[in-house]
Amino acid sequence: MKYNIRGNNIEVTEAIKAYVKKKIGKLERYFDETPTSDVNVRLSVYNNEQRIEVTIAMKDLLLRAEERHIDLYAAIDLVVDKLERQIRKHKTKVNRKFRQKGSPKHVFAELEQEALDAKEESNEIEIVRTKRFNLKPMDSEEAILQMDMLDHAFFVFTNAVSGDTNVVYRRNDGRYGLIEPNS
Repeated sequence: MKYNIRGNNIEVTEAIKAYVKKKIGKLERYFDETPTSDVNVRLSVYNNEQRIEVTIAMKDLLLRAEERHIDLYAAIDLVVDKLERQIRKHKTKVNRKFRQKGSPKHVFAELEQEALDAKEESNEIEIVRTKRFNLKPMDSEEAILQMDMLDHAFFVFTNAVSGDTNVVYRRNDGRYGLIEPNS
């Protein structure tokens, strides 16, 4: 695996890099062969809260986990636990489906190859679901209340003042954002 470790508002020391590589490297035991994928790690600090985001793009599987904690090393441990759960869940699902065709490790390796082949054949973007709804005229405050009531991350509405279609969304810092078209 090739590691890309970056930091926002934090200096990424060699000790931190070594710890991240050691912990994420333990995920290799779940595979027959060492994956040749990129491991993107982003470390950041906001208001004394350490945050780590890890993305591992594999042939048939995208592993992504994010964790926040006061202690950076604890956050790293927690994010690796999340990634392990994702791998185990995926392997269990695959193994259940293909149990009759061979041993679990071979089945997982075959599935990775099949997904890679399918991805190479089809580079089209596929829309898997379409939703239609009426846009009710309202102000942004009412749209935020509707979004919170539905527990969604964003909400599309017609602005009662301008008549334009707008979007309100919840930001990572817990506050809200508004997207408006240019006039």
